[in-house]
Amino acid sequence: MAAASYACRVAGYFLMAWVPITDRVQAALKAIPLGVMIGIVLPSAVSGKVPELVGLAVVGVAMKLVGNDVVAALLGAAAVAACRWMGL
Repeated sequence: MAAASYACRVAGYFLMAWVPITDRVQAALKAIPLGVMIGIVLPSAVSGKVPELVGLAVVGVAMKLVGNDVVAALLGAAAVAACRWMGL
């Protein structure tokens, strides 16, 4: 799996050398991280379980207050862990 993952990354790097970077391609490349995050977060949000919803709320508040996505993600993970530890 590591070799396959590495091969995909390297192939993408070398294949993108042949793609002209137009405004449309650049906009699509900038949208990829948001699409990946939505794909990760949406199933948890739709499940409606209390720990995941609390974690999402904590991440939202932390992003507003701190503005650092790593800190917000760590606080959200800690909130989910605390809720699960409390049996929610």
